[in-house]
Amino acid sequence: MTVAVVAGVGPGLGESVARRFAAEGCAIGLLARSDDYLDDLASDLPTRALGVSTDLADAGDIATAFDRVREALGPVDVLVNHASAASWTGLRDTTLGAFDRAYEVGPRADFLCAQAAVDDMLDEERGAPGGTVIVTGATTSVRGREGAVGFSMAKFGSRGLAESMARELGPEGVHVAHVVVDGGILGPDVETDTPEAYLDPDAVADNYWHLVEQDRSAWTLELDLRPHVEEF
Repeated sequence: MTVAVVAGVGPGLGESVARRFAAEGCAIGLLARSDDYLDDLASDLPTRALGVSTDLADAGDIATAFDRVREALGPVDVLVNHASAASWTGLRDTTLGAFDRAYEVGPRADFLCAQAAVDDMLDEERGAPGGTVIVTGATTSVRGREGAVGFSMAKFGSRGLAESMARELGPEGVHVAHVVVDGGILGPDVETDTPEAYLDPDAVADNYWHLVEQDRSAWTLELDLRPHVEEF
């Protein structure tokens, strides 16, 4: 059974990814800070699932979480790095603590989770090496946004990390892909009269699963997803 870890799962896209992968028969490791939410989601998935309360800014928490996933579900085959934590503030209104937090939960957590998961993917005792790492990006991954210095910094960093890992690990059989989510996601907390202006999280999750299934002769390095509207 394929074991997939979603780091930074929550209502919206993270949950859609977990449900989509579970529907494909994957065992699911769910990492986030909310115990009750994780327990409810894990029990509602149609496959083996484990929720692990994890502060993704804490290296020790991440190491413990992956140990628990391996013990309960097995070695990791797929990692989705989906966490972010950044205030929507500009240079003069962003505190050092908020800026550090954006880095710690963003590219730093992506780095630590990838190190933990890729060790499993490249373990020669399991046979032919291989696996998938997907990093969730945003519009600010490719162009900075006014009034969002921490978020822009973190998403740029995650994109650079993903591109570097893709070139390092691709020849070893590990597919690393970065997804630019170029627009708002129609999550459960979004109220709008124009839903067509938002991305459907289930449709985005379908694209994530396609990345897992891709033949290695034609891997996607970066996927750009945006809602279908007349003007971008």
